[in-house]
Amino acid sequence: MSGKKPNLLLLGIDSLRRDHMSCYGYDRLTTPHIDRFSQDGVLFEQHFSPSIPTTPGYASMLTGMDCFGTDVVALRHGGPLGSHVTTLAEVLEKEGYNTTCVGFTGNPSSRGFQKYIDYEGWGPDASGRSPKAENLNRAAIPELRRLAEDDKPFFLFLRHMDPHSPYLPPAPFERMFYGGDEKDPDNRSLDDLYQFKPFVDYFRSWFPEGCTDSAYIDAQYDGAVAYMDAGIQTIFTALAALGLEEETLVIVTADHGETLNEHDCYYDHHGLYETNLRIPLILRFPGKLPAGKRVASPTQIKDVMPTILELLGVDSGIDFDGRSLLPLVRGEERVPESEMYITECTWMRKHGWRTPEWKLIVALEPDFHFKPAVELYNLIRDPEELHNVADDEPDVLELLKARMDAHIARRERATGRANPITVNLNWHGLGCGPFQSSQQAFDSLHIGSPRTARSLQAKEKPAEAEKPTPA
Repeated sequence: MSGKKPNLLLLGIDSLRRDHMSCYGYDRLTTPHIDRFSQDGVLFEQHFSPSIPTTPGYASMLTGMDCFGTDVVALRHGGPLGSHVTTLAEVLEKEGYNTTCVGFTGNPSSRGFQKYIDYEGWGPDASGRSPKAENLNRAAIPELRRLAEDDKPFFLFLRHMDPHSPYLPPAPFERMFYGGDEKDPDNRSLDDLYQFKPFVDYFRSWFPEGCTDSAYIDAQYDGAVAYMDAGIQTIFTALAALGLEEETLVIVTADHGETLNEHDCYYDHHGLYETNLRIPLILRFPGKLPAGKRVASPTQIKDVMPTILELLGVDSGIDFDGRSLLPLVRGEERVPESEMYITECTWMRKHGWRTPEWKLIVALEPDFHFKPAVELYNLIRDPEELHNVADDEPDVLELLKARMDAHIARRERATGRANPITVNLNWHGLGCGPFQSSQQAFDSLHIGSPRTARSLQAKEKPAEAEKPTPA
């Protein structure tokens, strides 16, 4: 390796749930190239994103802090990322790195990069499909070559969008995992979705007209992952052609997962179910990390930045909430963080407590799915979280609530700030305060097109014609 510091190539894949990746045991071969990549590195089997969705997820990943440390819990975070945290890009710039961010302009959590590049990562092209990974490659690979030519090390962050709706992978990926009739009139699996007023216009904007089969939409998600996987191999090939593999730490991970036609959450990433919390984390660094290692201990998104800095040989002096994962890689003892505080502030405002056996979800205001105010699931007996046992297990409920409340109090004391999930009362951007009923939430929240969806994750406001109004 040359005398300069190692490079960092970080692939942050939006909405990628690990149980739909073949390297994590999925029965469909969705990620053959990432599978092979993982065989040359370290795969973390139980990696979690505790604060849903994108903005808090990346805030944690790119600062090494939990949601109390970042003060970020909402998708539509008000204002910039606080000055009390330092981002990974800011740390590495001070260390002499060139830093570039592709596909994450305008979000508070993307602060600190020297250069931002955008690409079309949302809606369809003239063919009606959405070649997101190819669009990203057209932006990213010339930038990778430019960075490689400089004598400085680089940090290149790529935000892949293929697993984020709309799922519109180009041919042949749209039929790769589906051989049925998506317009079968006898199939009723999307009936409930078509009655869900807040999202139905958005879905009709990209579902095939007359589609009745949820398995087809599920297969579009898997096809989008497989298409992206092929696109990512092009990036790996470019890195090898530039002779950079030996001096570059490459990370494949996600900001959160995705819920398909499950839990009545309909092809989105709100809710605190396992589909959203479980994400991949794979690291490859030849000569510095073992090949083919799998780590079973639970890890969290806040652990990513301290791990990166240790591998790059950078001492930031920051007291992270997360911890380096390298002791786990080396097989050393590390007290596992097996319980976690979880938050969600996308289309609902909820928090909860997760242990290896139990999941508590508490609504902080009524949600637009008319779900119970308190949900409790036994993750061992009921891994799909289909049976709410809150009324049957009062002792467990009280124990988990007490542990959650104690954790909140401890973190509030440590940070000197109120729990951000309790003070983000305009998380929906409607200016009406917390919803007083599920009906009010149902009538108020609406997403009509991919253009509106994109605007929700950037600083600009939705177009006035599509902006939801309070009921």
